[in-house]
Amino acid sequence: MADKQFKTLDDFLGTHFIYTYDNGWEYEWYAKNDHTVDYRIHGGMVAGRWVTNQEADIVMLAPGLYKISWTEPTGTDVALDFLPNEKKMHGTIFFPKWVQDHPEITVTYQNDHIDLMEESREKYATYPKLVVPEMAKITYMGDAGQNNDDVINEAPYAGMPDDIRAGKFYDANYKRLKK
Repeated sequence: MADKQFKTLDDFLGTHFIYTYDNGWEYEWYAKNDHTVDYRIHGGMVAGRWVTNQEADIVMLAPGLYKISWTEPTGTDVALDFLPNEKKMHGTIFFPKWVQDHPEITVTYQNDHIDLMEESREKYATYPKLVVPEMAKITYMGDAGQNNDDVINEAPYAGMPDDIRAGKFYDANYKRLKK
């Protein structure tokens, strides 16, 4: 996929990315379709967190420039700008105060713990928000196709991004290789 030129929204949808923010946090993110994203967090304050089927607003601002935004059940707001032709992106994460104070609550497969996320959002302070705006370098792009549930399919583990980049995680059809 290194030589692919992103021009349309269809070029972007179905793409699987790994990127590292300038602050060192490493994320894995998948444009599942035109309204849904999946992701795993490998480094930073909430490393170990993973989410599938997160509803999001996904638009193309100009050829090769994509903006994605969503609000999580935690109350965290996210805005991402991808420039895959330049292998860079910018993300701004707006963490509620409770996530900053209790990140361990969110470090799980969120989909199995929506009630806990919503309960914590109501129980703890949400303001002031911790705003984290960062540039990132895209270190991996894979053409997983849309609606592929094998892309973000298990909890993150140490070394997972390296395994993916080295071709040790997915087969030629973008299915999980046997462990």
